[in-house]
Amino acid sequence: MPRALLSVSDKTDLVAFASGLVRYGWEVVSTGGTARALADAGVAVTNVAQVTGFPEMMDGRVKTLHPKIHGGILARRHRPDDLAAAEREDIDLIDLVAVNLYPFARAAANAATTFDALVEEIDIGGPSLVRAAAKNFRDVLVVVDPSDYAGVLERVVDLAAVPLAYRVALARKAFAHTAEYDRAIALELARVRVDGDLVARTAEPECAELPEHLTLPFQRVRNLRYGENPHQRAAWYARPHARGLGAAMVHQGKELSYTNLLDLDAAARIALEFDQPASAVIKHTNPCGVAVGISAADAYLRARDADPLSAFGGVVGLNRAIDEAAASAIVSTFIEAVIAPAVEPAALQILARKPNLRVVTGELAPAEGLAGELEARSILGALLVQERDGVGEAEPTWPPSTAVHAVTTRAPTEEEWRGLRFAWRVCAHVKSNAVIFTGIDRTLAIGAGQMSRVDAVKVAVMKATTPLAGSIVASDAFFPFRDGVDAIAQAGATAIVQPGGSVRDAEVIAAADEHGLAMVFTARRHFRH
Repeated sequence: MPRALLSVSDKTDLVAFASGLVRYGWEVVSTGGTARALADAGVAVTNVAQVTGFPEMMDGRVKTLHPKIHGGILARRHRPDDLAAAEREDIDLIDLVAVNLYPFARAAANAATTFDALVEEIDIGGPSLVRAAAKNFRDVLVVVDPSDYAGVLERVVDLAAVPLAYRVALARKAFAHTAEYDRAIALELARVRVDGDLVARTAEPECAELPEHLTLPFQRVRNLRYGENPHQRAAWYARPHARGLGAAMVHQGKELSYTNLLDLDAAARIALEFDQPASAVIKHTNPCGVAVGISAADAYLRARDADPLSAFGGVVGLNRAIDEAAASAIVSTFIEAVIAPAVEPAALQILARKPNLRVVTGELAPAEGLAGELEARSILGALLVQERDGVGEAEPTWPPSTAVHAVTTRAPTEEEWRGLRFAWRVCAHVKSNAVIFTGIDRTLAIGAGQMSRVDAVKVAVMKATTPLAGSIVASDAFFPFRDGVDAIAQAGATAIVQPGGSVRDAEVIAAADEHGLAMVFTARRHFRH
């Protein structure tokens, strides 16, 4: 009779799975709450204590850590010496292990969980069972995900015929499961505070102290058509319990590409900077138009019309659900993809007129809710990790503090302050060196990714589709020389926001005063590479 050991925290579909095994002639061995749940459901079950000859002890800390359990899992069926040792010690073989672990991550997510309580959520026996079964994958099926129960039941009708590739796939998933579990524990321990004999959790964000050892717990969502170019393979991965594009839903359209996802990310980041309805139109991760409006449709049209030539074939981000009006506006333009928090059913019917248009929704959190999260980027042979940038200094009303203040003789007007705040939020998302011209609520011209700041000004002016008289300017970093300010004044702008910090700040401020410009320093740079 084949034997299965079941010990699960997540009891989803447990009874159906165990009942199926019993129906096919398996003996089911179980522990603690799992055994009780099966017995209460009328499933024949053998308690693990009957196998080991020892009771569960220490509040369940010790129950499966025993040679009669691990010997039954680890015995290699093709090794006569292993089988002889098992027979000599009266160890019955175990052919299937179904285990998922204590909900450590869920407990850690609850700020009310004390450190001592959290320690009790560190599973010991579970990972040992999973690793043992996964190591002996040729002889033992290991199941850590209830979604795999049905597939396993289909195959255990003839245990000897279970394909090796399937066994390896289950083992691979099992080791990923324990790796993520250990990663969560290590990350939480990196955040605790030790004071004498006291160990306590802190309320600081994940990246308050960058971990010494970094493990990335990502799972593949799907393979992509290709990478940045057709000859490059690519895939899309997501972090467990992620928001945004980590938990996105694709409603229609062609398969997403690597560059589509990069542009969707850039579009969403900008739209989420604003409380009022906002839209960003993206080309190659840079905005060609950003605007706020009275509705999603109004914001999109104003963003598109900021640079309609560049908007052709762009990617759109919205911070409001796509309704019928927004959908009609979007399909009036050739757009590659759109991302929003949601899409109304009636809007989907309109969007379907463009079957190749990729429509994506996701749980899009406000920008301030994501500030401080860790972001990673690969370089040759290494990985760079940093906190996510945030434009928290752009508070709802400027001037908010002494950190953000006018440095010129003329202070900005009330309307200019509004425009400066809008421009500053957008500029932080443009590739450096970046200089942008805006009105109070939409972009007018964007100079992105230039090697010199004055060239960024010139590119923006060259791309302007409307006169720039009376416009607002934002620069993601300081002006190293006055030439950029001179070019801005010549274009007709009236106010500039920049971080300041150049050795020639006095010269730059003097240039602004000569031209009658208002200039604001934020004391915070926003490079984006």
